[in-house]
Amino acid sequence: MSDQRERMNVESFNLDHRAVHAPFVRVADVKRLPHGDVLTKYDVRFCQPNVEHLEMPAVHSIEHSFAEYARNHSDVVVDFSPMGCQTGFYLILASEPDIDGAISLISATFQDILRATEVPAANEVQCGWGVHHSLEAAQHAVRSMLKQREVWKDIEA
Repeated sequence: MSDQRERMNVESFNLDHRAVHAPFVRVADVKRLPHGDVLTKYDVRFCQPNVEHLEMPAVHSIEHSFAEYARNHSDVVVDFSPMGCQTGFYLILASEPDIDGAISLISATFQDILRATEVPAANEVQCGWGVHHSLEAAQHAVRSMLKQREVWKDIEA
């Protein structure tokens, strides 16, 4: 049986999730907008697809923390959002693709998360589910990811 699939509009749906080896950081997409702006989307993968995943309180806390702290290091951060499969995040930067620059930003932001004593905006005023956070779980996931930084560019198993 052939495993040829029709090309889909969403880049990650065209990625063979069986052929990658997490953790990794890769350029997932580049959009060149009509007025010359460039958006680069990075796949920041913590967990091996279809084998493991992050629990939602960790995902939620990493998302809040990264979104807040990354902007202390860069003025080109557009968004940092979780994947529905809970295996990683998408980082969108208003810049040309630069995997080394993105990795430096991610690493610096992860260090901020490790130093944090609370999750930013983890309350019912600033968040839609303010009690659904775990700084400890977020720090554990980030620490594990950082320990494997040397393989972040190695995407395929």
